[in-house]
Amino acid sequence: MAQLAGKVAIVTGGAGGFGEGIVRAYVVEGASVVIGDTADAKGDALARELGSKVRFAHCDVSLRPDIDAIVSVCVDHFGSPDIVVNNAGTTHRNMPLLDVDESTFDKVFAVNVKSIYHMVLAVVPLMRTRKSGVILNIGSTAGIRPRPGLTWYNASKGAVNLLSKSLAIELGPDRIRVNAICPVIGETGLLEQFMGMPDTPENRAKFVSSIPLGRMCRASDVAAAAVYLASDAAEFISGVEFPVDGARTA
Repeated sequence: MAQLAGKVAIVTGGAGGFGEGIVRAYVVEGASVVIGDTADAKGDALARELGSKVRFAHCDVSLRPDIDAIVSVCVDHFGSPDIVVNNAGTTHRNMPLLDVDESTFDKVFAVNVKSIYHMVLAVVPLMRTRKSGVILNIGSTAGIRPRPGLTWYNASKGAVNLLSKSLAIELGPDRIRVNAICPVIGETGLLEQFMGMPDTPENRAKFVSSIPLGRMCRASDVAAAAVYLASDAAEFISGVEFPVDGARTA
C-alpha cells in the first residue's frame, strides 16, 4: 500500500532540486501535492507532468500573502494539508563572512527562517482543528557541523534545526509532528554558491572527501527521508534533526 495514500501535502521550493524529488516521491506514494515556488514555468510544467493530483502556485515564501495563497489553493483543491514541507531555501556564495552584505543576509534569513514562521501561522490552526499534522523543515548539516565561508547560511540552518525541535515540543499536545531533515551538500542548483568555486570534478572532489560514504546528497535521498517522516511509520518520531549526509556529521 502507498505510504501516503489519501494525504495532502504542500511542498515549497518544489519545482526543482530536493523539492522536486520530494514532490515526485509523494505522488508515487499516493499523496496530492501543491507545489509552491517562484520558478513558475518549471512549477507549471512539473504539475502538468504529474497530473490531476498536483497543483502549482506561485509562492515567494518570504511573503505572508504568498503563503496564505498557497494554503488557499491547497484547501480549495484537495482539502487541509496533512503534510507541509518547508523546503524552499537560499544561500550566499561561499566567501569570507565580512564580505556578505546586509541585503544578502536579510534574504537568507527571510527565505530560510522567516518563511517557516509564516507557514506555521498559516497551517497550524488547520492542523489543530483535526489534531494531526506533519511539518518537515529542510535544515542542513550546515547547522550541525558548519563549513567555513558559509557562516550566515550556517546560522540560518542552525535556526531551522532548533526551531523544528521547539515546534515539536510546543505542538506535540496537538498531535502535530515536526522534524528537520538535514542534507549534506547536494547536487542542486545552489551547488556552485555553496562551493564558492566552479562546479568541476576536481572541486567537487574536495567536498566529497569530507563525506564518508563518498558522494554528495541526491534529491532521491532527501525524498526518501521525507516520505518516511511524513508516513504513519514515523508516528512517534518528532523533534529530530535527521541527517541525510553519508555520515558527514557522525
